[in-house]
Amino acid sequence: MQAIITVENLSKVYPLYADKRDRLVEALDPFRRKRHTDFYALRDVSFTVEKGESVGIIGVNGSGKSTLLKVLTGVLHPSAGRVEVLGRVSALLELGVGFHPERTGRENIYFQGTLLGMEKEEINAYLPSVLEFADIGDFIDQPVKLYSSGMYIRLAFAAAIQGNPDILIVDEALSVGDARFQAKCFDRLRRLKEAGTSILLVTHSTDQIVTHCNRAILLSSGHMVEMGKPKRIANLYLDMLFGRDIGQQTDTAASEQAVDPARAVEDADITKADDFPLDNQRDVFSMHPNYNEHEYRWGDRAAKILDFYLEADGIPYPSVLVSGQILTLALSIRFLRPLVAPILGIEIKTKEGVRVYGTNSDLLNAREFRDYGQPNTVIHAVARFPCRLATGDYFVSLGIATHEGAEIVPHDRRYDSIHLHVSPTSTFYGLTTLDLHLTSSQISL
Repeated sequence: MQAIITVENLSKVYPLYADKRDRLVEALDPFRRKRHTDFYALRDVSFTVEKGESVGIIGVNGSGKSTLLKVLTGVLHPSAGRVEVLGRVSALLELGVGFHPERTGRENIYFQGTLLGMEKEEINAYLPSVLEFADIGDFIDQPVKLYSSGMYIRLAFAAAIQGNPDILIVDEALSVGDARFQAKCFDRLRRLKEAGTSILLVTHSTDQIVTHCNRAILLSSGHMVEMGKPKRIANLYLDMLFGRDIGQQTDTAASEQAVDPARAVEDADITKADDFPLDNQRDVFSMHPNYNEHEYRWGDRAAKILDFYLEADGIPYPSVLVSGQILTLALSIRFLRPLVAPILGIEIKTKEGVRVYGTNSDLLNAREFRDYGQPNTVIHAVARFPCRLATGDYFVSLGIATHEGAEIVPHDRRYDSIHLHVSPTSTFYGLTTLDLHLTSSQISL
């Protein structure tokens, strides 16, 4: 495939001065003595983007995402390295960039088109489709400084996607749009991609990354941590977000004892830790048929998820689920150090990593769970829910965490640890059923 964007050893450096007078002194110093420190917004970043590819860029605030896009669009010049961009670039950067606040929406459309090298006749040709997509009515002839953030982004996105750009760059801008408009935008992005447009999408949403991108880039402090499959990059980003060292090895060997299925389902009381000796080095969690050997596990192990038991309408560890069955998921959890108000989280995702459902003991107001956390105790937690999933493969993620102020401290996270396969159904499509019931009647005229 043709590389439409090539980035080699890209760095962007800003000088930081302790005193604003140092800038002048440094400039006038005949010996060119350095009076600043170098801040690397980007350091030695390399990657390529192929024609028709959609690449997500994700990272915590300050990781260099916006700087990278500004270099790619020519807003900033690199301090070192090489950047090659082939074709016409249309960019939707931070809200407020690209439009003149005193000019009307219509005038700004022509202004932006002219900057992209278009003739007036070409802009006239796509103007009706811009107005239809933006859907802001008579405000199109009002100064954009009067627009709400939603109106502004609708017009900006509508203008950016017209004219069949070779490369479309979107930087967090869609986060201010409502759900209906976001769905409309992502549908248009899909069609642009199918037509051969390469898309760079900066977002903090892991769901958007895994749903809309072929590959993803994780940035941290100006460095490119990794470029790869969206699901893996999303997991690495969550690690970074919740405090795990990316280089930390996953611990898959837990010294645990199996859940007694009958007891786990019928009795969720605290069990004595002596019932779960630590001299057994087997990870019994991984010995069940529904276990996913490619789970992604980490945490400080102040608490451990020892084991699980899965049942569907009385069938233990089912290989195939039928939509409508009642599922029972029992968990055994050991607390090794004192914890204050622990939280149990459960999440279900598609095999591509799209979140179908997620909740936790706090959201469910399960107050008894907050009273747990005494060291050397084991509890059984039981969740029951109907399987309303569409045909396909799903993964269940589990986690134990606590709050320390505004921070979330993960103790044991087992991402994608349990595999569910739902058999074909012909009554609905999508990801989940709402058990819709349809009735009708005829009226005689």
